[in-house]
Amino acid sequence: MPILNYTTEIAVGKTMGEIQTALARRGVQRISTLFDDEGTPAGLGFTMKTDYGVREFELPVRTAGVLVAMQRDPKVPKPKQTTEQAARVAWRIAKDWLEAQAALIDAGLASLDEVMLPYMLSPGGRTFYVEARETMLAIESGGADGG
Repeated sequence: MPILNYTTEIAVGKTMGEIQTALARRGVQRISTLFDDEGTPAGLGFTMKTDYGVREFELPVRTAGVLVAMQRDPKVPKPKQTTEQAARVAWRIAKDWLEAQAALIDAGLASLDEVMLPYMLSPGGRTFYVEARETMLAIESGGADGG
């Protein structure tokens, strides 16, 4: 089965708007766009109230990884294997993922901070995922608390 949404023609801006609307329905207090070095939208930053107070989140949208996946997939036609298409696909996948997480929250199966923990910013301004990954790498290599 090819990568999810590989045929989408929905513009990145429209998908970003749909994500912002979904977040607004759930009480977002601030939304900002993260950009890469070329000025291309590369994710969203947002502020929401959690059970532990107001928290900051950053949700990356990694177009380059989607492009590589599309290029490796023989079921994705060559004309669809472009940076522009990868951006449309990446943003649609991010929207779908966020909607699935919202459904878990809405159904009482999980809390906001539970599903979004990897994307929550630490006091140092990095995501908890990055913090945990670096800690685990340090432990595995014998650094930090790994002896």
